[in-house]
Amino acid sequence: MRNSSTSTMLAVALFAAPFFAVSPARAGLDACGNINVEANGMCEVKLDCSVDCVAPKFEAACSAQLEASCTGSCPQTPSLSCTGSCTGSCTADCQAKPAEFDCSAQCRLDASAKCDAECASDSQCHATCAATFAAQCDASCQGKPPSASCEAKCAGRCEGSCTAQSKLKCEVDCQGKGYATCEAKLEEHCSTDCLDKKQGALFCQGQYVDHTGTVNECIASIRALLPTVYVDGSATGQSSCSGNTCQASGQAAGSVSCAFSPSNAGGNVLGAFALVGALGGVLMRRRKAR
Repeated sequence: MRNSSTSTMLAVALFAAPFFAVSPARAGLDACGNINVEANGMCEVKLDCSVDCVAPKFEAACSAQLEASCTGSCPQTPSLSCTGSCTGSCTADCQAKPAEFDCSAQCRLDASAKCDAECASDSQCHATCAATFAAQCDASCQGKPPSASCEAKCAGRCEGSCTAQSKLKCEVDCQGKGYATCEAKLEEHCSTDCLDKKQGALFCQGQYVDHTGTVNECIASIRALLPTVYVDGSATGQSSCSGNTCQASGQAAGSVSCAFSPSNAGGNVLGAFALVGALGGVLMRRRKAR
């Protein structure tokens, strides 16, 4: 996704395996403001991008921030009817493929139907709904790895999903009151990031990520969360690939090992670089906190 106002960008595409196989850990995205990043999303570092600093692109970041502030005023108890109906179907799904059943990922899947039903075409409501499920699912699924029993994983999945559903209306109402203030703050942060020639602004799935000056840590966190990471371009300069090495020139000069993705054969070659080395070779030094 390039435009004439973007002089350079680093695109980090998160082409992960099927969603149920991903193990998201919201706590691992502290450096990204705990924004919700989907497994098949794409993240880009952009420069000269103030045109992208508009309210609709702050919805995910604001929802992540506002979810934390609204937690104390919204109910935390999952409904018994929801938990009961969830447990039976969850146990059957888990026992079918226990090793592949991921507590948090399965819990997040419940958000799709619920958010569509509750929010219709309201994008702000959708962002609030996704952030609410992400927070509850990850919190209730902590300590329940793939090796855990189906009973433990389903207990976490159903507690998180049902808690999110029980507090959804409250979250939508509560977060709605804080969006204007949050968006005004993020517009300022975004504009500052876009003018920073050393690091730029980070966008994931078209949504601004408020990394508060820790863009390298944020990208590293996303890579740790979703290890299949693809790189297109460089922070400042250009990159090329010869054999099995990607070389970047300019201020972010460096090289990393890379491999071509079969799914991208015949497509954009730059979009098929898989980063398996440290991100330091193509990322700028951490910017001091604002």
